[in-house]
Amino acid sequence: MIDLKELVLASHNAGKLKELQAMLGDAVRVRSIGEFSSVEPEETGLSFVENAILKARNAARISGLPALADDSGLAVDFLGGAPGIYSARYADGQGDAANNAKLLAALKDVPDAERGAQFVCALALVRHADDPLPILCEGLWHGHILHEARGEQGFGYDPLFWVPETSCSSAELPAEQKNRLSHRARAMALLKQRLGLA
Repeated sequence: MIDLKELVLASHNAGKLKELQAMLGDAVRVRSIGEFSSVEPEETGLSFVENAILKARNAARISGLPALADDSGLAVDFLGGAPGIYSARYADGQGDAANNAKLLAALKDVPDAERGAQFVCALALVRHADDPLPILCEGLWHGHILHEARGEQGFGYDPLFWVPETSCSSAELPAEQKNRLSHRARAMALLKQRLGLA
């Protein structure tokens, strides 16, 4: 077990910082890498895990604190796991609407039975930049891709991601419910167990 009082999150995303702080509770203070640097590391890994480790090591090196990073995205079965690690840049960095339009076009005539997908989250925690034993936790959220967007909540591919256990899209879920079911929530639950915070 690691005794953590403070760590740095390798993300400039205020929403993600708030979400992870809420999941970890008051036992650990989570700080943003934005307090230390505005430069994002290049994500050169070939998997979610590789990119999470790369970002965590970079944040630990810059801040001098233990660091937590997450790399997440959407993996569509019919597309061989694409957009995968390129989820945020699927439509050449043109944003969520363009990413969703490209995904719908790629699945244009694909029947429901072949539209399986999962949101993936890989979390990496390093005690220091050269930690030889990062703590790795992965969360998967299974569903399938709709033929058109539904819902106003969330972000990214949420309006296209059908969640069978709730019979609605991820973008139709209240934030509290999504934060209990999502890939990030599942990975964080495992991390809390590993840290003795569960």
